[in-house]
Amino acid sequence: MPNAVRRPATRAGPGSERPVISVLCGAGDRPPLLERLAPVADIRYAEHAREALPAADVLLAWDFAAHTVRDGWDQADRLRWVHVAAAGVDRVLFPELVQSDVVVTNARGVFDRPIAEYVLMCVLAHAKGLYRSRDLQRQRHWEHRETANISGASVLVVGTGAIGRAIARLLRAAGMEVKGAGRTAREGDPDFGSVLASSDLAAYLPDADYLVLAAPLTPQTRGLIDAGALSRLKPSAFLVNVGRGACVEQAALRAALAEGRLAGAALDVFESEPLPAGDPLWDAPGVFISPHMSGDFAGSLELLAGQFIENVHRWTSGQPLRNVVDKSLGFVDQAPDRNE
Repeated sequence: MPNAVRRPATRAGPGSERPVISVLCGAGDRPPLLERLAPVADIRYAEHAREALPAADVLLAWDFAAHTVRDGWDQADRLRWVHVAAAGVDRVLFPELVQSDVVVTNARGVFDRPIAEYVLMCVLAHAKGLYRSRDLQRQRHWEHRETANISGASVLVVGTGAIGRAIARLLRAAGMEVKGAGRTAREGDPDFGSVLASSDLAAYLPDADYLVLAAPLTPQTRGLIDAGALSRLKPSAFLVNVGRGACVEQAALRAALAEGRLAGAALDVFESEPLPAGDPLWDAPGVFISPHMSGDFAGSLELLAGQFIENVHRWTSGQPLRNVVDKSLGFVDQAPDRNE
């Protein structure tokens, strides 16, 4: 616990001094709209955590800056709240912060539908042979082919939080048979119908035509899709990862693709980002790569900033914060078994 971080962190409280909000961001990547907070807080900007954390009550970790917070943690002398402008918070859940009284919130709700649309796009592109058609077009080669229908295809979504649920709703609307994998098995789920226990995942992998990973990175999900899991998928299965790169053992995935034991994959996240130029995944058969952008869309920065601004107003007026992360779980647990 750094220095004097002992005060209640979910609200500013009556009579508290004017709070300082530090924004951790790149020099040319300042969040929009934060001038709206000038009446209630002092705002300052920093590119490095060691500059951002001293005398800060609140830290806004903007975009991909969250991974640097630990570097300056020993400078956090009065920190009460960290907001991560992303859905995943694994980058800030280092032991010192987890054990402290500092509250962590995230951007839950902003990226659900965009990521679901990305997943649907990947599924359709694979089923309809879009990338093969693109390659043939570049060769000016006319090759008539049959493609697959997605209606009735089996999808297993690992992660039953808000993003996983948005994915399930959209894929079900397209006629796919969707199940979820979460902490606890249950029937009658409003979005998945059936939720399978993640601990029994291996037993259900052989039935999946599409495996979609939308889980946060936790000790339970790190390396979840390893060589053994990949070997249980049918050779015609297609993998989509919009969760965290470390949920998949990348070396095992490379091998499965190279040996034709998997039909392909759409990968938006990787163990190391950016993906190194020499990584074989760039040229692996049936692979679509995007640079961690499945949830980004025009107007998203304003929505992210607006969400944080609303939470600051709640905090300074003594109301509970929204999107509070359960630091022991690694995600927002607003209802039992709905946020894995």
